[in-house]
Amino acid sequence: MTPSTATRDTRSTRSRQPSHEQDRTATRATPVRTRERHKRGGHAQRLRVAFEAVDSYPALLDARNRVLAASAVEHPSIPQLVAAVESDIALTIATLRAANAQTSDARRRKRYDNVVEAVEALPAHKLRAVASHVRTFDFFEQAGIWRWAPARMRLHALATQRAADRIAAAVHYDKRDRLAASSLLHDIGKLVLARAYPGYPLEIHAGARTPQERAQLERRELGVDHAVVAGVLIERWGLPATLAEGIEHHHQADATGEAAIVRLADMVARYEQGVHVPGADMLASARAAGLDDNDLRVLLQDLHGSPDRRQEAIHDCPLTERELSLLTRLGEGDVYKQIAHELTLSVSTVRTHLHNIYCKLGVVNRAQAVLLANENGWI
Repeated sequence: MTPSTATRDTRSTRSRQPSHEQDRTATRATPVRTRERHKRGGHAQRLRVAFEAVDSYPALLDARNRVLAASAVEHPSIPQLVAAVESDIALTIATLRAANAQTSDARRRKRYDNVVEAVEALPAHKLRAVASHVRTFDFFEQAGIWRWAPARMRLHALATQRAADRIAAAVHYDKRDRLAASSLLHDIGKLVLARAYPGYPLEIHAGARTPQERAQLERRELGVDHAVVAGVLIERWGLPATLAEGIEHHHQADATGEAAIVRLADMVARYEQGVHVPGADMLASARAAGLDDNDLRVLLQDLHGSPDRRQEAIHDCPLTERELSLLTRLGEGDVYKQIAHELTLSVSTVRTHLHNIYCKLGVVNRAQAVLLANENGWI
């Protein structure tokens, strides 16, 4: 089901009248009774209200403050801004929405499906304004109507983002900036379902052992799963369909490309957090993402207890002169277009060099690359 299909299906049920009884019994109903309640009506109205509620989803206070601090200086560092935004779900959503809404004419509007381009497109004062208006929550506190969701969601999202970037490096996937966003946002559909149905996720997921089984139960009980709902959210926010694709299909067994990477990264993140993931499922997902069995073993070993590559003693700079020149300009806050112009390169070539730098240094983003280079005296 595509986002547009999900939207049409949702709209088709709006003529049904909501049941007040389902509100009073939601928290104590069994999955079978839950399904019967949804069949009686109120499904579309619940989803509509829940979609609107996600607009107020909060950012971690520390992450928001990092954006404000980095954007307040005279010459803001793009890597620092990107790292701060990409560390938080709400900030990533707000930044992408702001960048994609800059031009009123949709036909002429540049589409941004990653934080790097979105940050480069927004003037520092605009990004600062965006961050200032985002609601926040602090560590270890309940975030209003969301209760536990922001802290728990953020931890899993960041673990999935890290795993996805390692997988992308291993398979030489070239859309790592977009992948950073799609892997971070892969579970945002759960926020909608949690707001729409008080029994979610405990009632709906009862008996499920894997993410795929949970998604199947969502489709059976609610008529839609959280991945498809996330695709609808992306559409509602006016973000590019290219961002939705990796999110919307990541629970499909036949997922390919970015969706397959996000699917595997989700499993790896759960495995890293001590959640049981069937080995056969993970192996099948790894092969779909382009990794063989040994590649998966190496990936899991790196995630569990192996020394951080950044801490290894690297005395000789592994970068070429051109890569070092590019990294120096990144550290000075230059954007892709500036670097491309100064080095007489295309923007796509600059991106390719940047991803090669990631792989050589064993880092996952530009901020880490600049920091490592500074620590070793290369720039």
